[in-house]
Amino acid sequence: MLLAEAQNFHGIISRSPTMRDVFTIIQNAAQTEATVLVRGESGAGKELVARAIHDLSSRKNAPFLAVNCAALSANLLESELFGHVRGAFTGAIKDHHGLFQRAHGGTLFLDEIAELPLELQAKLLRVIQERNFVPVGGVLSMPVNVRLVAATHRALREEVKNGRFREDLMYRLRVVPIYLPPLRERREDISLLIWHFIEKHNTENRRKIDEIEPEAMRLLLDYSWRGNIRELQNVVEYAFAVGRGMVLKSAELPPEFHETPSFQNLNRNAPLKDEKSAIERALNETKNVNAAAQSLGMSRATFWRKRKQYAL
Repeated sequence: MLLAEAQNFHGIISRSPTMRDVFTIIQNAAQTEATVLVRGESGAGKELVARAIHDLSSRKNAPFLAVNCAALSANLLESELFGHVRGAFTGAIKDHHGLFQRAHGGTLFLDEIAELPLELQAKLLRVIQERNFVPVGGVLSMPVNVRLVAATHRALREEVKNGRFREDLMYRLRVVPIYLPPLRERREDISLLIWHFIEKHNTENRRKIDEIEPEAMRLLLDYSWRGNIRELQNVVEYAFAVGRGMVLKSAELPPEFHETPSFQNLNRNAPLKDEKSAIERALNETKNVNAAAQSLGMSRATFWRKRKQYAL
């Protein structure tokens, strides 16, 4: 198998020269207390990078905690990050320790940091600068001993330019910036990752795959992988669920692999007007958000975000 040619760097599997450079930065940054900002598309493995930094650091025996800043409302996120005291708001029947307190001595991973509301950006900046925080509804400050790793799929400089992100916070977060390339920019890793997930499922399922039909491999290698490694993992799981036998066949791949390539092969680097047109066309042709997202090879969340971006 090609897995022997791969480097497994704390769960990140690659033989790409670009990724070897990323591994070097991770290893060197982990030996410091510098704040790290990981930029990469959804599904590219940003949390794996954060975990690798934690595992290689002097904090490895302390907690590693993560939160997705886009998953919670501003009020819930503030309480989740900083905690609250009893009576701080309706329903606060007891004190709640936030992530900064629970991650004491360890690492806190702030995913989708660009989605952090401006008012919380100001509070996070104060925490980084002063190394203490006040819980929601509290009056006493508490010390902070946490290593921060943040991640985003957006260009923070653009967010700053558009008034959606504080410039001073951006500089505080991107002391060590790490760019995680998408799977389409390291296509030599596609077959490695396919076999990695196949071998993982081979040990967990009744079905065992030891061969990939040439047509199936061609489709897998030519696919755009908009959802990156997460999407690839899901495709392998789908094949195990719907197929039988020791050969992975093209018929066992998800429906998007058998559709016309006009949408799924849309280049992410194409002009924005082309992406907007493709989304409009997909919506007009499918009349269904789920089907339109699938036809473009996007997750529903990504499709929703881009509709909002283009006001569609």
